[in-house]
Amino acid sequence: MATHAASLAPVFRPAARDRTTPLVATVALAALVLLPWALGGGATALQLALGGGPYASGFWPLLAAALALPLVAWRGLDRAAVAVSAGALVWTFGAAFVAGQAGASFGWGATVALSALTVVLARSLARRGAFHGDATVATIVVVIAALLLLFIFFPVGRSLVAAVFDAQGRFAPGLAADRLLSQDVWGLGCLGGGTRCGVAINSALLATIVGIGSTAIGLLLALVVQRGGSRYAGITRLMSVLPIITPPFVLALALVVLFGRTGVVTGWMADWFGIPRSRWLYGLPGVTIAQLLTFSPIAFMLLLGALQAISPALEEAAQTLRASRWRVFRTVTWPLLRPALANAFLLGFVESLADFGNPIVLAGNYDVLSTKIFFAVAGAQHDPGRAAALASVLLGLTLVAFWLQQRWIGRRSYVTVSGKGDGGIHAPLPRPVWLGCFGFAAAWIVFTLACYAIILTGGFVKDIGRGDLTLHLGHFAAGFGVEWGAQGPRFVGSAWDSLFTTILVAAVAAPLTAIVGLLSAYVITRHRFAGRRTFEFLTMVSFAIPGTVIGVAYIVAFNVAPLELTGGMAILVLCFVFRNMPVGVRAGVAALAQIDRTLDEASSTLRASTVRTLTRVILPLLRPAIVATLVFSFTHAMTAVSAVIFLATAKYNLATVYIIGRVEAGEYPLAIAYSSVLIVFMLAVLLAVQAAVGESRLGRRSPGAAATLAAGHS
Repeated sequence: MATHAASLAPVFRPAARDRTTPLVATVALAALVLLPWALGGGATALQLALGGGPYASGFWPLLAAALALPLVAWRGLDRAAVAVSAGALVWTFGAAFVAGQAGASFGWGATVALSALTVVLARSLARRGAFHGDATVATIVVVIAALLLLFIFFPVGRSLVAAVFDAQGRFAPGLAADRLLSQDVWGLGCLGGGTRCGVAINSALLATIVGIGSTAIGLLLALVVQRGGSRYAGITRLMSVLPIITPPFVLALALVVLFGRTGVVTGWMADWFGIPRSRWLYGLPGVTIAQLLTFSPIAFMLLLGALQAISPALEEAAQTLRASRWRVFRTVTWPLLRPALANAFLLGFVESLADFGNPIVLAGNYDVLSTKIFFAVAGAQHDPGRAAALASVLLGLTLVAFWLQQRWIGRRSYVTVSGKGDGGIHAPLPRPVWLGCFGFAAAWIVFTLACYAIILTGGFVKDIGRGDLTLHLGHFAAGFGVEWGAQGPRFVGSAWDSLFTTILVAAVAAPLTAIVGLLSAYVITRHRFAGRRTFEFLTMVSFAIPGTVIGVAYIVAFNVAPLELTGGMAILVLCFVFRNMPVGVRAGVAALAQIDRTLDEASSTLRASTVRTLTRVILPLLRPAIVATLVFSFTHAMTAVSAVIFLATAKYNLATVYIIGRVEAGEYPLAIAYSSVLIVFMLAVLLAVQAAVGESRLGRRSPGAAATLAAGHS
């Protein structure tokens, strides 16, 4: 125990000489002198200060600090280095935000200089004894915390503040109250004989139904896979994972083609049974079905992991006491699933609230917050204040769901996996439960297969929505046409630009997400420092913020100087990185929990630096977590729509935004053809990574053994 404590809190012994910090301070000075301060080139910070403009005086304190820092750091004056670097950062950001739109937007010069000053601040704090004197840990924590404050807390806070200002920028709390408490937000007309409820009530009702429904469906599918034998596991896994790599609105398109007023099934029902055509799909029923198809796989994966983690020894103990199958399931298995059930419901609830693609296709007159926010920003009304107010309502509903989930789970212990060996098999399900799960899973898989059959065949026929099944490749030619000339192939299809842009953005965002997430996980699990819990909270808070809120926040915060990013590729990459970062953090935390700390201690005993320990010992052992984070980040960047629908432009258009545009234009066949290309591409990526990584082994007998035993007992 003493050795373990010492490894977590080593005695602080400052180095005699730090050569890295003066070098980084010199980089900051060089950036201010040589690189253009603002976007689009132009003058450096030194030239702006000498130019005598209205805000020229604001650059002199920064230049003075940058000029003094190399000498201060070289002399080892750590207290002065902390004060100078922190003061320069606070002054620069303060002056930039005071100047507002009249000032210049941060460009390469500002980015390099301010990043270098942040590193100097972190290393100087470590020299002063913070972070137990570890400059690497200090740099990771300070830099990532600064990025989170800048790209999560600042935009979200600024967008929420925008709700209390009018169109002219005047403070108007009365207008904010009207926006937040209006009848079209909280109205209960549908419960009292009226025509409709407010968007907040509609969204909460839809999210509750989807949260409960997706959790139930995920549990039934997970029970079939985990307790039903290997012959049912393969197809169930495949059909459960497919929607994860599918753009969220694609299944809504399939439902329109199947059950819309001119849909395939609707036509058959009218011809065979005389059931009149109707628009029942458009509204709460259609959005609910589409979201259940889309979000149930998330609950399935979560609950499957929870079922696998339940120790068979607990169920075997209950059976030894002659408990029936039903009693074992009700008193042992079900209570241990409580945290996973709560998390599955929370994920379904939050994803339903933030979902934009399915409601935009199927909601009809059933208004929800995500579509209202979109039309407030991109519609004819263009009212960012109203969008910010609706976003605050959406965020409030999400936080309430988090609070209720924590209250329901409570402080009980649900640990079932320990260090003891465990080679048992899980208890078989009660026969009625098994038959019910199997019957539902079979029907659900058939329904899902029908939806994907429509998607995969709709692009190859002339117009599947109108029943014209003539073979036709014109949709793929329009979207992905290629012409061969003397200079090689020319990509003339209208969809190529958005596909290439999406792959590029996803390929850039995925490794950055993995780096930020896994470095955060490393310092959280392997080091103890003041504010560690706060830092962990900062890394996870973006998970609680719906993508729609993030999109509105980025539009409000990064549309003007000094952080003017809208319209470029950088804002898309940043959105994906900080939206998906919590997954990298949790994957890293889970992987590091399985790596013995004595490996770190052995490396430290051999006088290896933190950087060397991290790169030569820890990272090679984190390869599965790295791959999982890369795949998740890449696939989500390829299929996300709720946040980036606000950020994409004509120059940097994304695949999902392009498909949404085709849907709004009524070009369903082209949208379906593009969707099928995305599905095949993402499935190939997922299967390749799965084959390369494989899956973990817990030393237990397979579910097939359990099924065989259950058959023998019955």
